[in-house]
Amino acid sequence: MTENTSRISKILVLGSGALKIGEAGEFDYSGSQALKALREEGIKTVLINPNIATVQTSEGIADKVYFLPITPEFVEKVIKKEKPQGIMLSFGGQTALNCGIALEDSGVLQREGVRVLGTPVEAIKATEDRDLFIRKLNEIDVKTARSLAVSSLEGAKNAADSVGYPVIVRAAYALGGLGSGFARDHGELENLCRTAFAYSSQVLIEESLKGWKEIEYEVVRDSRDNCITVCNMENVDPLGIHTGESIVVAPSQTLSNEEYHYLRRLAIKIIRHIGVVGECNVQYALDPNSMDYRVIEVNARLSRSSALASKATGYPLAFIAAKLGLGYGLHELKNNITRTTTAFFEPALDYVVCKIPRWDMGKFTGVSKEIGSSMKSVGEVMAIGRTFEEAIQKGIRMIGQGLHGFVGNSDLHFENIDAALENPTDLRLYAIQSAMDAGYTTERIHGLTKIDRWFLEKLRTIHQVNCELEQHTKLEDIPLGLLREAKLRGFSDFQIVRSVLQCSDGEFEDNIGRLRDIRKKSGIIPFVKQIDTLAAEYPACTNYLYLSYAATSHDVEFYSDKNSVVVLGSGAYRIGSSVEFDWCGVNALQTISDGGLRSVMINYNPETVSTDYDVCDRLYFDELSLERVLDILELEQPRGTIVSTGGQIPNNLAMRLHRYDMPVLGTSPLSIDRAENRHKFSAMLDKLGIDQPR
Repeated sequence: MTENTSRISKILVLGSGALKIGEAGEFDYSGSQALKALREEGIKTVLINPNIATVQTSEGIADKVYFLPITPEFVEKVIKKEKPQGIMLSFGGQTALNCGIALEDSGVLQREGVRVLGTPVEAIKATEDRDLFIRKLNEIDVKTARSLAVSSLEGAKNAADSVGYPVIVRAAYALGGLGSGFARDHGELENLCRTAFAYSSQVLIEESLKGWKEIEYEVVRDSRDNCITVCNMENVDPLGIHTGESIVVAPSQTLSNEEYHYLRRLAIKIIRHIGVVGECNVQYALDPNSMDYRVIEVNARLSRSSALASKATGYPLAFIAAKLGLGYGLHELKNNITRTTTAFFEPALDYVVCKIPRWDMGKFTGVSKEIGSSMKSVGEVMAIGRTFEEAIQKGIRMIGQGLHGFVGNSDLHFENIDAALENPTDLRLYAIQSAMDAGYTTERIHGLTKIDRWFLEKLRTIHQVNCELEQHTKLEDIPLGLLREAKLRGFSDFQIVRSVLQCSDGEFEDNIGRLRDIRKKSGIIPFVKQIDTLAAEYPACTNYLYLSYAATSHDVEFYSDKNSVVVLGSGAYRIGSSVEFDWCGVNALQTISDGGLRSVMINYNPETVSTDYDVCDRLYFDELSLERVLDILELEQPRGTIVSTGGQIPNNLAMRLHRYDMPVLGTSPLSIDRAENRHKFSAMLDKLGIDQPR
């Protein structure tokens, strides 16, 4: 511990409370990391979080947990009882931040002698209060969107007239773009302002930059002014769609070297001027036709993007941010991936990461499927590949909405393709696929969507490979070169079978098995690659793994000693399946390790604790499909697989794994099937003489 914080023996950490849209499992991950970092320093920790399903509220993470609302009144009572010397506000999202600001403003923290560790409250206010934020960035000649902060509907109308329509309406201190939207006239402005003022006393009216590129930088700074950018990310979708609703790629793919370094320098300049200590996220709008830019916002806390950046690079952002809050310098902290370099080292990636949001709009009646500046997604997935095509096709399958990749979704039809491209919905990728089927040029699709031509050309490559596959009618007739190309471009065996044989879903299982045999006999197999964060410049010790066909060797050894157990995770959060299954998976991994066995996790949700670097011996950040799970099980040769802790996705694999003679631990797949299959379950109740509804 540093001199500054050596007198601190107890710290209060604020959680984020109940999961909500825009504030979900990523704060369980960041809070758990922070609590581990503090425990390592011998500091007693008190956590306030009423969410019983989280890992951070489990025994052994914090010294004391208060299951109370994260409101100033309750937090003040805990402060008076526990008497902590410090408080951390950055690990509980907007809920914790707003609560911390209220405690500071009311004088509670000063009165009780509690220090805010990490980013000071004044700096937090400078990023949250839109008026202050613009003034702060004006001091260092950094451009923000032309905007005016208002506190009334009349003020909003005058501001819109001054800025000029169209405008975007944003609420201050709000979560996930709550109450925001685009207004083209006074009528639309009035409707949006009524919503925005319901969430916040301050609303920002700013110029619309719809169609510009959206770029993010995750930046870390210590109290000695050392700074690094950990990850830069680019939204596939143009500005106008909230970053939580967007497909995001890391590292950026379409920026020139000049653009990348220009925005990087600006991000460091901004974080230094504001005075952030720990981690923050800088979001830009970048004109696709010039070097013109605007800073959209700065999050002076861990965010969903931070969780993505942490998992995408292997750099433990939340852990490092907690240590920096105690006063450490970046040069004093170890990089847990290399174990030789310090944390004062920018990751370099030799792979592509793709994040895709997941919606559950079908579970609500009357909800618009259009997506925009306000978040609607309930979860997200992260896919890793050696090519953009491989990563995006994996990601599309991971969201688990019955779609098999960018192509091969023939049951989707759009009455008006132009309208579907111009007004994005949760199915915007399939509108692009339909446009390509209909012969639209890249230029025409770009004009309607404003998605960068580079991304559209990559999607067209997938489309062209699919067209070539459709020329064949037998699996045995597919040229090996084409089969290899399809796998390089992210096609699953299921997709290839569907494109070639055009058969219905019910006929698939045997044909997929046949294709798998053909592939393996021809040596077309995936290889296990390791996220090393340093593009092989230094030896890495990471257990972050993914599978790719764009490789010629494995990065890890396989022991085949039956001394490991594989746990299948729950995938993306959705309504009815969220952080509770992460808790189950993490506990299963801990029990396996306690039993002296190697723990292996397969999951692709970047928000979770189960996909953290220190939770298991091996983490496969990859698909929970039968094809991919079989690939991993054949390589690992484990003692068995646990399917019962990950919810419905692993449960649905139980019988299929059983057919391939893969050992499933716990309840037998036959018994799982008897419980899941309604017909078999009903027959069993009849046989046992147990009454059931007709």
